[in-house]
Amino acid sequence: MADVLLVYWSGTGNTEIMAEKIKEGLESTGASVVYRSVDAVEASEVSGFDKIVFGCPSMGVESLEEDEFEPFFEEVKSELTGKKVAIFGSYGWGDGEWMDAWEESVKETGANLYESGFKINSTPSSEEEDECFEFGVAFGKY
Repeated sequence: MADVLLVYWSGTGNTEIMAEKIKEGLESTGASVVYRSVDAVEASEVSGFDKIVFGCPSMGVESLEEDEFEPFFEEVKSELTGKKVAIFGSYGWGDGEWMDAWEESVKETGANLYESGFKINSTPSSEEEDECFEFGVAFGKY
């Protein structure tokens, strides 16, 4: 059984870059990772993991992607109580306020939110890719 489930949605590829680097960081700690885009995972799979990483960019007026990711997240919220959860994503405008609302939503489930949501403006630079890797390492040890 894998140690960590990493589920993400990416429109432009920025969040996918982050997901790849976080996955590499997790694996560097010895964790086995089930790595899937949100359209390739069933909500029922979430209950089998104690550690979950969710990635979704800011969309529209500072919200989660609403066609695929948000319905999935809403469906699995009841499964998150007591689990270790990390969230991340990219944004292209504003200050990334969607992450604050998402953090609150995770906390309301009774999950153990790892630190705070990890966000990057636009395409990750090589330095920010390193930060993604380190985020994965730290969550892997969490």
